[in-house]
Amino acid sequence: MKLLIDMNLSPRWVEALVIHGIEATHWASIGAYNASDSEIMAYAKANDYIVLTHDLDFSAILAATHGEKPSVVQIRADDVSPDVIGKQVIGALQQMTSDLADGALLTIDTNRTRVRLLPLRPKPLEDK
Repeated sequence: MKLLIDMNLSPRWVEALVIHGIEATHWASIGAYNASDSEIMAYAKANDYIVLTHDLDFSAILAATHGEKPSVVQIRADDVSPDVIGKQVIGALQQMTSDLADGALLTIDTNRTRVRLLPLRPKPLEDK
């Protein structure tokens, strides 16, 4: 598993992940700080990365394009420091390794973790 950490998360995530055996690179070490989300997604897809972010735009891109890759992990918490939510993120990554390898959107907040397999499809309307 290789994670590409978005600019909206601290570079400290790299060390927090690497010490748990997860390969990680912060976008700042490979791309422009003002790169578009689409550019980051294209790089992640071409280089077999999973995007770790606090930004909802990545899931919107997946939904709009019906993309199957790259997988995206969204942290949805007020404090996205690895000191605060790192243990929960690492546990979810380890638990969802197979889904993320196949293509998934993993959302982690302080109360729960949700996974949706890619490509994202609209939920069917229920009959009334």
